[in-house]
Amino acid sequence: MFFYMPDKHVLAMAAMRLLSSMIELTAAILMLKLNRVEAALKINAVLALIGPSVMMTVMALGLWGLAGKISPGKMLVIIIGAGLIFYGVRR
Repeated sequence: MFFYMPDKHVLAMAAMRLLSSMIELTAAILMLKLNRVEAALKINAVLALIGPSVMMTVMALGLWGLAGKISPGKMLVIIIGAGLIFYGVRR
């Protein structure tokens, strides 16, 4: 079968990523339309706030979907790994 109904958590994660990509595309079009470096930097600053929020939301949805399917030890390792990503990109 070509189309199937994915897991509800996977569907929510994909929907968040689609929404994020639409926001990014809209921002790029707006940058081109305004055609000013100052405006483009302001738009980019807003995107810098949205990106990590989307990542954290998608990560939370994934962990919620995994809850009960994997051991608490493995869940802890995943959470620590996500935390290390944020620690690694910190200034």
